[in-house]
Amino acid sequence: MKAISTIVLAVAYTLFSHSTTQAQGCVAVRHMSCAAPAGSADYFKQRNGHWQVSAGYRYFRSYKHFVGDVEQKQRVEQGTNVINVSHALDLGITYMVNQRLSFSVNLPIQYYDRSSLYEHYGNTVAQNPEQKRFHTGSQGIGDLRISGSYWLVNPVKLPKANIAAGLGVKLPTGNYGVTDNFHKLNKEGQDYTINQPVDQSIQLGDGGVGVSVELQGYASLNSTLTAYANGFYLFNPRETNGVVRNPTATTIDLVTGTFSVADQFAARIGLSQSIKAIPGLAVMLGGRVEGVPAIDAFGGSSGFRRPGYIVSVEPGLSYMRHKTSVAATMPWAVYRNRIKSYSDRLDPLGVRQGDAAFADYLVSVNISRWF
Repeated sequence: MKAISTIVLAVAYTLFSHSTTQAQGCVAVRHMSCAAPAGSADYFKQRNGHWQVSAGYRYFRSYKHFVGDVEQKQRVEQGTNVINVSHALDLGITYMVNQRLSFSVNLPIQYYDRSSLYEHYGNTVAQNPEQKRFHTGSQGIGDLRISGSYWLVNPVKLPKANIAAGLGVKLPTGNYGVTDNFHKLNKEGQDYTINQPVDQSIQLGDGGVGVSVELQGYASLNSTLTAYANGFYLFNPRETNGVVRNPTATTIDLVTGTFSVADQFAARIGLSQSIKAIPGLAVMLGGRVEGVPAIDAFGGSSGFRRPGYIVSVEPGLSYMRHKTSVAATMPWAVYRNRIKSYSDRLDPLGVRQGDAAFADYLVSVNISRWF
């Protein structure tokens, strides 16, 4: 039972409580830490009112383009692909009201770099003879999330299986209208720059107030093996945030001219095996899916968005010692799909479909400590 207790804490807390909803590329799922307590006897032996602080680092580099689930390999071969690099630090604090109820506040600090040809001179040799690539970026805080979580079974009884339900609110604290300089060529071939909003995928926030729901659970299969699962959905009722993608355009498309405030989702399932030779250490293997739907559950769905999802295999390690827990995971993409957006579906011929760039993998490292 002690082994079960340790593994559930190392996995159910470190993995779940700092899981981040974040697509790996141009499908703009924001950094969104999901906080909830663990399901372990050791964890719940602590007195009510204890605080926990956490920090999680995320990294990805997206560069492979997809239309639907078909990779556009020529984009990399021709050097016309878009490359997004993301670094993020998710900071969190949790207050445990009692053994079953907790409240958390999470705030991401983000750094994005995006390089492309088409947003500047253009992709073709005629537009961009030297095929020059330029960079835009953003850095700062993202959208704040306040959430609560409640275990359906009293964890003090150390059940072999338990489920926690969570509810949260996402506030638009991240700048959703970040601008940068874009390079252009005039008729004489001279370079000049215009300042306008950066791509939606590297905006720091989405500009809407959202409501999140979450379920997470675990089941101890034997003294060393634990199954875990987690599901998350963010409802964003606001339709668009008013940021015009291209302010220099002579006309603004009412459907795609401003940024959409999209819903987002994530789910994961897997197994965790504790290592008896090293108490507190566990290896994990699971699967995860995350993305942006084309149609929101509530509110309108117009505005510019790149909907899609990514399915990954997620290996990882976790370690717990006393009141400190650490986890590292590296999801590897096995399936990517840039589905048709709301505006794509308005095409009377049914052939229009945009593309999006995805990463091959995501690096995630989390550390937390109770006080």
